[in-house]
Amino acid sequence: MKMTFRWYGKSDPVKIEYIRQIPVIDSIVSAVYDVPVGEVWSEESISEIKNAALSAGLTFEVVESVPVHEDIKLGRATRDGYIANYAENLMRLGRAGVKCVCYNFMPVFDWLRSELKMPLPDGSNALAYDEETVLGMDPAKSELSLPGWDESYTREQLKELLKSYENIGEKELFDNLRYFLEAVIPVAEKAGINMAIHPDDPPWGIFGLPRIITDLEHMKRFLSLYPSENNGLTFCTGSFGASRDNDLVKMISAAEGRIHFAHLRNIKIDGYRRFHETGHPTREGSLDMPGIVRALLESGFDGYVRPDHGRMIWGESVRPGYGLYDRALGAMYLYGLFEACGAKFDKKERK
Repeated sequence: MKMTFRWYGKSDPVKIEYIRQIPVIDSIVSAVYDVPVGEVWSEESISEIKNAALSAGLTFEVVESVPVHEDIKLGRATRDGYIANYAENLMRLGRAGVKCVCYNFMPVFDWLRSELKMPLPDGSNALAYDEETVLGMDPAKSELSLPGWDESYTREQLKELLKSYENIGEKELFDNLRYFLEAVIPVAEKAGINMAIHPDDPPWGIFGLPRIITDLEHMKRFLSLYPSENNGLTFCTGSFGASRDNDLVKMISAAEGRIHFAHLRNIKIDGYRRFHETGHPTREGSLDMPGIVRALLESGFDGYVRPDHGRMIWGESVRPGYGLYDRALGAMYLYGLFEACGAKFDKKERK
């Protein structure tokens, strides 16, 4: 097991040398961010990340993420070319020592929030979601403001893309996901990589778009699409946990042996489809963090862990959810929980 920390590359204001100073962190989670979705990553770009990690006394074994092109999700005739590029990326990452690839199959939007700087009583701020606010937004008019999202499409491209999904429901999206898995999981097996799909965030449909990694039954259905150990999950407590209907401990047990990456964070559920993010400890939110950690260990989990979205604290103002300070506190808290439950972390000698 390894405790990891997400790093957005050299342009990230959270410098890798700062990450190195968090005592429990042994590895970074990163990706090639300057290549358009669907294209092949250069081996030089991959090596640059790996070498940056090594120079800081860390490893680079998890990629988050290799994005899936929308043509694959839509099942368009062009998908085979994009899938071939995806497979090539997996082979290149495997040769560089990457062991796990996190990805998602969310149509159009990645994680979605209605507010990026919700003020909290302690003076910090955090990401928040309010369904009523979201339903009042018009994505085709670019009224949403998300990290990285509003740079992805022009208004006209977004309108066209949303229209393309009008005839895509859960069944069609699952069918297209199966097609993708049947092509890439054998490549992942060959490359020595565990594929770890991220749950939909939030775990329900938005703007008429289907969401399919949302709850226990959908999770089981996904795992049955391609019954290989390499076809697994990123278990994100903040995503699954946003729904009161999800029993996270039960879900972890049902996914035994197929959880390769754990995103652990707490959230406070404020009402129906309304929540905000908090500090990681149990007392701060609605999730039983020690119970989740125990369930992971009882299920045999021995993969990668990272603290997920943090608040902005101590005057920090960087990429929403991805500051240094609160995630560092989260990493220490999570490590303590795992250690108290008898977990064994890799003991790599750090330079």
